[in-house]
Amino acid sequence: MRALIQRISEASVKVDGEIVGQSGPGLLVLVCAMRGDETAHADKLAAKISKLRIFKDDAEKMNLSVRDVGGSALVISQFTLAGDTKGNRPGFSTAAAPDQGKALYEHFTQALIAQGVPCENGIFGADMKVSLTNDGPVTIWLDTDA
Repeated sequence: MRALIQRISEASVKVDGEIVGQSGPGLLVLVCAMRGDETAHADKLAAKISKLRIFKDDAEKMNLSVRDVGGSALVISQFTLAGDTKGNRPGFSTAAAPDQGKALYEHFTQALIAQGVPCENGIFGADMKVSLTNDGPVTIWLDTDA
């Protein structure tokens, strides 16, 4: 699985003009299931994100996790993270099939909640409008195959 994590002051996602999920302060997690991914990949990614020390401590050093600061996460499905950009038009053949992608996306969110991170979601496959205030900015790329 792949994820792009952004430390946020706040974030929200709208579908058809209605807010369907929001978070803050904490993390915006854009996540993509890849072909061959299994629930173990989602569990590994959730554990890594919940412990990732990207929040400042009293000495202004990034030593705290989202759990340490009592933050939450907005988790958005983002199949374009699988984009192959060898040409001018990205290809997405390495992304998991939609049914598997949705199941892994939902499993990932539940795994992150089980790690102690309150989560809200977008709607899988929907045309979403995501708004955020990036804090730092801090943006981290994670890939379970890397």
